[in-house]
Amino acid sequence: MHLKTQKFLIVGISKSGFSATKYALSHGAECFIYEELKSQKIDGSISQLTKLGAKLVSKENVNEQLSLIDVLVISPGVPINHPVAVSAKQQNKRIIGELEFGFLQFSPTILAITGTNGKTTTATLIDEILKEGGYNTKLVGNVGVPITEVVSDIDKQTICVTEVSSFQLETINAFCPHIACITNIAPDHLERHYNMDNYVFLKKRIFKNQRESEYTVLNFDDEIVRGFATETRGKIVWFSVNERVDGAYRTDGKIYYKDEYILNETELKLNGEHNLANALVAIAFSKLMGVETNAIATALKSFKGVKHRIELVCEKNGVTYYNDSKSTNTASAISAISAMQRPTVLILGGSEKGEEYYELFTKIKENPITEVILTGASRYNMLQQAGKVGFANITVTSNFFNAIKIASTLAKEGDNVLLSPACASFDSFSNFEERGEAFINAVEKL
Repeated sequence: MHLKTQKFLIVGISKSGFSATKYALSHGAECFIYEELKSQKIDGSISQLTKLGAKLVSKENVNEQLSLIDVLVISPGVPINHPVAVSAKQQNKRIIGELEFGFLQFSPTILAITGTNGKTTTATLIDEILKEGGYNTKLVGNVGVPITEVVSDIDKQTICVTEVSSFQLETINAFCPHIACITNIAPDHLERHYNMDNYVFLKKRIFKNQRESEYTVLNFDDEIVRGFATETRGKIVWFSVNERVDGAYRTDGKIYYKDEYILNETELKLNGEHNLANALVAIAFSKLMGVETNAIATALKSFKGVKHRIELVCEKNGVTYYNDSKSTNTASAISAISAMQRPTVLILGGSEKGEEYYELFTKIKENPITEVILTGASRYNMLQQAGKVGFANITVTSNFFNAIKIASTLAKEGDNVLLSPACASFDSFSNFEERGEAFINAVEKL
C-alpha cells in the first residue's frame, strides 16, 4: 500500500483511529476523518489531526466523501455493519481495521492472543518473559497501544506481542501471527455480534491466515477451543491446567512444558486457576520463541498481574479491597469470585452486553460471597436472576460510589470487598480503566 497515492477515510477517532490517521498523514497520505461521538478528548484529537492536515467530514457529507476515497479504515469501536462501512462495501471500497492497517505497513513478527478472558494478562506476561529472555518487544493492540503508534519505531528484530479483540478480528484479511492463541471462549459482546456462532467465528479468524510454518496455541480444557484443532493449518501446541498435554500443563502442583519442569505452581504470584492458565499460555509462547527456562521461571515468579484485574488496592480496618474493573463479562467475574479465599462483599453491575446472569449467581451461591451490591444499568436484570437462583443478600443502588460505601459498611474485619462488575462501563464511565480508577480513589478516601 503506497500511502502517498491513497486517500483514506478514518472512522472513529479514538486511540486507534487517531494513531492510524497520524501515521498515514506522516507518510504523505490524504486523510479524511469522521466521528459521531462527542467528548472533550475526542474534540482534542480531532483538533490535533486537522492541524496536521486531516479534513473533518460531517455526517451530512460522509457518504458523498466515500466516493472520493480509496480506503476506509475503521476503529475497533466501529462495527462492520456501521452505515458508513455498509455504504463503502456497496461502493466496492477497501475496508480495513487499524490493526490490519498497521500490520500491512511492515509485517513484523506478531505473537497474537485472543479469547474471552485473560488476553491482557497473558499478553503482558509474554512480553515480560520475552524481555527477560533478551528479546526486543512491543506490547500492542487491544491492550491499549495501537500498532500504528509504534510501527515507525520497530525493526525486523522487534516482536509485537499483540492482544486482539473480536472487534479487531472483524476487519482482518492479511493479518498473520507467527504464534496465535485462543485462551478461552465464553459469551461476550453479544450486543454487537448478535449470537455465539458469530462470536466464535470471529475468534477463529485469528488463525485464518496461518500456514504450516506457524503455531496455534489452544486451550485443551475448553471444549469449544479444543474443537478448533481441525481448522488451523498451524502446528498445534496445547495448554491445560487439568491434563498432561503436548505443550504446557500442570500436574501435581508443578508446571511443565513438554515434560520439562519449569517451576512449582506455588511460586506464581498470581492467584486462581484462570491465572495459572494464563501462565501456561505464556510458557508455550516463550518456549516456541526459544526463551531459556531460567528466564521464563524468573519472569513468572516476579509477575504481579495487570492493573484493574483482581488488583489489590489496599486494606482498611481489616477489610481487603480488590479492583477487578476489567471484568466486563460473567465468565471473567466468575474467575475473580473463584479466586477469593475469604468472605467477600461483591459489587456487580454496569452496561449490559446481552448476557444472562443465572450462571453468575449460581457461582456466587457456591463461593464465599456474603453480600452483593448491584449498581448500574444492569442492576434490575441482575436482581431478577438472583431471585431465580435464590440468592437474597442483595442491596441495590443506582450510584456507583454509594455501592462502594455500602460495601465498606457491610464488610467485616477479615473480609474482602471485590469490584467485579461482569458488565461494561459505558453507563457511567468512558472505559473500564476510568471505572477502576474511580473505585481506587473512592476506596482510598473511605
